[in-house]
Amino acid sequence: MTASAGILFEPQTFGAATLRNRIVMAPMTRKRSPGGVPTAEVASYYRRRGTGGAGLIFSEGAFIDHPSAQAHEGNAYDNIPHFFGREALRGWERVLKAVHGTGAIFVPQLWHVGEVRRLGMPDDPAVPGYGPREIVQDGEVVVKAMSARDCEEIAESYARCARTARQMGCAGVALHGAHGYLMDQFFWPESNRRIDRYGGDIENRCRFACLVVERIRDAVGPGFPIVFRFSQWKMTDYDARIAESPEELKTLLTLLVRAGVDWFDVSARRFWEPAFDDDPRSLAAWTRHLSGRPAIAVGSIGLDRPHQSKFFRDKVRIDANVADLGPVVEALARRDFDLAAVGRAILADPEWPEKVRTGRIADIRPFERADLAAYR
Repeated sequence: MTASAGILFEPQTFGAATLRNRIVMAPMTRKRSPGGVPTAEVASYYRRRGTGGAGLIFSEGAFIDHPSAQAHEGNAYDNIPHFFGREALRGWERVLKAVHGTGAIFVPQLWHVGEVRRLGMPDDPAVPGYGPREIVQDGEVVVKAMSARDCEEIAESYARCARTARQMGCAGVALHGAHGYLMDQFFWPESNRRIDRYGGDIENRCRFACLVVERIRDAVGPGFPIVFRFSQWKMTDYDARIAESPEELKTLLTLLVRAGVDWFDVSARRFWEPAFDDDPRSLAAWTRHLSGRPAIAVGSIGLDRPHQSKFFRDKVRIDANVADLGPVVEALARRDFDLAAVGRAILADPEWPEKVRTGRIADIRPFERADLAAYR
């Protein structure tokens, strides 16, 4: 191990567990769970990342048990795992056993897609999308504006799945509140123009996410880490912001902490970029500073060229070579964040953490576009 990378391999407390290092496998959708059931192949996929040296492994997003949580749009959301149902949970038990056998810690990420769903989609075509606003297409309501009762029912769905995660022996639970999905749709003024208690200022726009966290905390009790992922950017708008200033961000974070969040998983396209004008601090650094809670940074860690487009527009390449880890090490030393989440780099090379630890940087396999479809 190179001296400069040493901080990456310091142990870190995570709830009742101790992570062997500060390297996290970021949640990445893989679409390899037919009928929502993680297979033996899925368990082997996660095992390889544990064997490769990751300290904490997040699952890909897994749908909660509310009937509106899922989407099926072309093949974009096919074969997404569920975190409910006998067979799916047996599959996750297999994954958990495989990961624990490597010495890594496993945390599932719970997911509701919100208004990405539309009326007519499987599994039940009669169920529309649910979100902060109503969407009508061709005279038909394809997304329902959630009522207060809907908010409660979806929060309880999250809580049931979180309780299952604790009973199963997971080390915590993670919530996908980023990238334009349900909780993020409530955060973002562009998609939330409600005039009730769930819309308006940042405090009200945060209310639904806080309700979810509160219900989960009630279900799992104290001491079980709740990790909340959020982002400024959306899949459809890289320049979007849910918080226009540090003051607004502090309000959001403070309310989430009060509701029960223990860790923040801070998603940026490039982890090092300033979150606000006239200040060099990243979104992860601001989050740690303002919330008083530990933070996980994610966004182009380990890559020398940032992800440019979800949709692979003409002439856009997302292939990337191995990056200098100096900026990550320096940010950890400054205590900008506590853990570094690695996505595409660990997708390309499951042994990325161990190769970094042993100084075999030249042996790391570079990320290529084909790795998004591969399942090594």
